[in-house]
Amino acid sequence: MIFDVVIRGGRLFDGSGAPPRSVDVGICGDRIESIGDLAGVEAARVIFAIGRSVCPGFIDVHSHSDTYLLLEPSAPSKVFQGVTTEVVGNCGASAAPRLDRYLMPSDWRAMKYPGTWRTVAEYRALLEQVKPAVNVILLIGHNALRASVMGYDERAANPDELKGMSDLLAQSLDEGGAGLSTGLIYSPGMFAAPAEIVELVRGVAARGKIYTSHMRSEGKRLLEALDETIGVGRETGVRVQVSHLKTSGRANWGLVDAALERVRSARAQGLDVAADRYPYTAACTELDVILPAWASGGGRDEVLKRLHKPATRARLRDELSEARDAAYWESLRIGSTWHPDNARFKGRLMPEVARELGLEPVDAALHLMDTDELHTSGIFFGMSEPNMWKILAEPYVMIGSDASLRAPTGPLSKDHPHPRAYGTFPRFLRAALDGRTVSLPEAIRKMTSLPARQFNLKDRGEIAPGRKADLVVFDPDGVGDTATYEHPHQLARGIDAVLVNGVPVLSGGALTGERPGLFLEPGN
Repeated sequence: MIFDVVIRGGRLFDGSGAPPRSVDVGICGDRIESIGDLAGVEAARVIFAIGRSVCPGFIDVHSHSDTYLLLEPSAPSKVFQGVTTEVVGNCGASAAPRLDRYLMPSDWRAMKYPGTWRTVAEYRALLEQVKPAVNVILLIGHNALRASVMGYDERAANPDELKGMSDLLAQSLDEGGAGLSTGLIYSPGMFAAPAEIVELVRGVAARGKIYTSHMRSEGKRLLEALDETIGVGRETGVRVQVSHLKTSGRANWGLVDAALERVRSARAQGLDVAADRYPYTAACTELDVILPAWASGGGRDEVLKRLHKPATRARLRDELSEARDAAYWESLRIGSTWHPDNARFKGRLMPEVARELGLEPVDAALHLMDTDELHTSGIFFGMSEPNMWKILAEPYVMIGSDASLRAPTGPLSKDHPHPRAYGTFPRFLRAALDGRTVSLPEAIRKMTSLPARQFNLKDRGEIAPGRKADLVVFDPDGVGDTATYEHPHQLARGIDAVLVNGVPVLSGGALTGERPGLFLEPGN
């Protein structure tokens, strides 16, 4: 037999959590054919991995690359991390369905795309046309469903609207969607009653698919939010994924043990509940997430009208000032901006921005939201590092970047993302290698077989004969992240080779130009 690719001389971590072993890996087509001593076999291509580690490709279970894959299908920021599969459509926002009044997130809307789409089928067809380098799994965003059917109204759905959402969800799942995601701190999802979520999830559970949730609170009401999320699983039987499990805000750090106990207890009762997390203590999302719920309804234009109206802006100022002290503003860094006059503030701490504008921090925040027309993002430093490591050590917690892909050049190099967009997976590998978190075999399991099982990817996540050849070769001495909060557009280091469906997309530390990624339907 002549193999298409043989990886020789590496220490193999098979993704199961087992200790490594020194073996070769032989690949034919898109599958692993043989594991063992392949010194005498012929191969069209040999990857020498002496002194290197070999493991399954990493699965980014919490990504927002939906539309950016259409712009930069080579996915450099992810491929250089060893990511071979991205789960997109998280936090209630998905690229599809895209009907009627639904407005995609502001960073997506600002871009020009190589085609148009409305349904999941049309998005999938366009994605397959541009040929991404990585595999893609699409969750269906609850906010996309709700806005498509009933806009951004601050109210409960009526029976006809709930049926409309259920029908659109069913269509989207049948066209390839992997499950439902919610973003219950964002408009319009924040206006949905728990019963609405349960009813929608029943259709997800009936198809054996997954429910993921950016919960209603990750701070003061974290435990109540967990109870609601786990309760959806208890009532419907659906697999539940808690998105970016964290304790936000110093006053809430003490909730971590009670939060973890809730998840452990649910699992002990037989509920299929898991979570993901990134190895950073700062979050990143739209700056206008700090606005109270009463100011967030009606959609973008209505929010901007409130910012422009003096009386309403004064009320917003008063409420934000009362709810947030000086320490809060000191822990906020501006990410991306939109208006040219605000470009100088990218990556800078809010007190610096406020001083330069001659404003109080609360007024500077409102000014940026207004002048950027809600395109400003914020980087929020509100988490405890000991809590982060405690959460990451839980055996059911997998790794998710919570970031869309970026590139050091081109249209995706112009903003100011969180460094997790470039560094999540090598950062966690480095921590494991340096003894700051779980063992290296366990760290790799959290990025490979654990997410593969949770998202029902039957032939990925482990290195074994017959499995798909999504593989990573990395340098254990050199692997790590280089992106920082000040300078985020920096590719990770130490990933030597990445194969997707048996095809090298990264070789010798450089992109090959190949784009063999597939749109995956879990369970197939």
